[in-house]
Amino acid sequence: MLQKAHDSLRLRTSPGVFFSSALIALLFVVVTIAFTDGVDSIFSTASNWIMTNLGWFYILGVTTFLLFLVGIAFTHYGRVRLGGDDERPEHSTLAWFAMLFAAGIGTILMFWGVAEPISHFANPPMQDVEPQSVEAAEEAMGFALYHFGLHTWTIFALPGLGFGYFIYKRHLPPRVSSIFAPLLGGRIYGPIGKTIDVVAIIGTIFGVATSVGLGTLQINAGLAQLFDIQESGIVQIALIAIVTVMAGISVALGLDKGIKRLSNINIGMAVMLLVFVLVTGPSLFLLKGMIESAGIYAEALPRLAFWNDTFADSGWQNTWTVFYWAWTITWSPFVGIFIARISRGRTIREFVGGVLGLPVLFSVIWFSIFGMGSFHIELEGNGGLVERVVGDGDIPGALFEFLGNFPLTGLVSGIAIILVVIFFVTSVDSTAMVLDMMAAGHEGKAPLHQRLFWAVLMGLVAATMLVATGKDGLDALQQVITVVGLPFFVMGFIMMYSLVRGIREDLGERPEPITRQWPEVRSAEELEAAQELPAPEVVIHTRAIPDECEDGENAAEDAEDAGIHRVHAGEPDALRVRGDGEHADKKSATGTSVVEEN
Repeated sequence: MLQKAHDSLRLRTSPGVFFSSALIALLFVVVTIAFTDGVDSIFSTASNWIMTNLGWFYILGVTTFLLFLVGIAFTHYGRVRLGGDDERPEHSTLAWFAMLFAAGIGTILMFWGVAEPISHFANPPMQDVEPQSVEAAEEAMGFALYHFGLHTWTIFALPGLGFGYFIYKRHLPPRVSSIFAPLLGGRIYGPIGKTIDVVAIIGTIFGVATSVGLGTLQINAGLAQLFDIQESGIVQIALIAIVTVMAGISVALGLDKGIKRLSNINIGMAVMLLVFVLVTGPSLFLLKGMIESAGIYAEALPRLAFWNDTFADSGWQNTWTVFYWAWTITWSPFVGIFIARISRGRTIREFVGGVLGLPVLFSVIWFSIFGMGSFHIELEGNGGLVERVVGDGDIPGALFEFLGNFPLTGLVSGIAIILVVIFFVTSVDSTAMVLDMMAAGHEGKAPLHQRLFWAVLMGLVAATMLVATGKDGLDALQQVITVVGLPFFVMGFIMMYSLVRGIREDLGERPEPITRQWPEVRSAEELEAAQELPAPEVVIHTRAIPDECEDGENAAEDAEDAGIHRVHAGEPDALRVRGDGEHADKKSATGTSVVEEN
């Protein structure tokens, strides 16, 4: 029946994964609208239980992922390429960074750049310093960078690394289940694998829908300040519809013409806004604060990475850090596949360094400028940010209240709204492309209406989560996403083991190091003579791997006659093709000992 429906709709996807994911998402929409109070009660109860009893697991999980990524990058595994051994990156570093930034947390930086530092400035998370003091400002900056620095990008990088390896090295389908191939084998194509993929697609839909919801709240707040447009559910639904249409146009244009161009526009406008605040604001204070913020982050990171609010048990961490980690990890499959797609050809070391380095550096600069600028307004200027963000609870309007303290307020606020909209669009169109890949199991060209379906579905879920629930929009988003994020943390631990096992299986064992053997030295002359002894040549163990041919019988002989041997020395650059026609057990011209294993 599913296959008939699939064919009648002219789809090119996996019927089981596609229809299961779509049905679950649509059921959520229908049930939430029909039984609002019941759904609110279920998610509220589940969210509270998770935050109370498993918040520590979320904190431990992300820190563990970070240590794993740094560790694997510095091992010999770091030289393995995400793709063929001879592949090179498709995109320049600048274009790569722009797409990383736009698809990752561009909307988040716009939403929280002012709101988070000023919130912690007014209510210090550890409750150990005087609110709205210099000490509170330092603590606030440390927490803001903790939330949007290395840990956030770690959540994206871990699945991204797994996707990059198993999709482009092993040529498996672009699905979450492919990362578990070393453990499941052929079962990734069966019910277990399909279940993993459906869960990943649903989590991605909810995670990106949360971002869409936050972006909508911010756009509505900006329009209310500039044009006195009411902040209401009807306006927010209209905004979601408009952005969904724009995202659909970008989806139709494709990666290079749509997403890549919008990403470049995004990063350019974001840098312009950043420079505007730096130049027209207290420039010297902001420049000094930028350097100091980096130091604050470096000093606070080891403690915050393991901090669980154990003694105070105030519940603060549940509504901030736990929510962030749960929210981010739900849409990490989307960002993971996307950054794997644009990172093909890079080594694991380049991937980890780039994904954890470039965007994090920009996040530090962004929060330093906007956060320190906010503190300066409160400590030295006219104030008003704490009153609006904390007193009135208007988190979405924080950025526009901040820009009200700078020249050309109306124009710059309008540009900020456009920037949020473009970030919004790039998130939705990138997600639609990735969801289609995950459902289909391939990167081939899909029917346009199939890709557009995912963009429309995300808009529908976002509108439902934001407007159709009985609670405050932001509160509803937090509760739903905290529950949805739990299974993704469990998968993250399994993912680390599976990735290491897969690389080890493909790379083989490293050869033992060979050193120069020193004689016993009793004098300066003997020492000088010993130093002149040459280092030993490397012994490379090879195994003849016959190429596939039609009859399959004489492949090994053909390969040996041609003198072709693939080297298993444990390093990618140890691959050699000998074409001298000599047997592998002879000494090479340089004296390198080459041993053949048959």
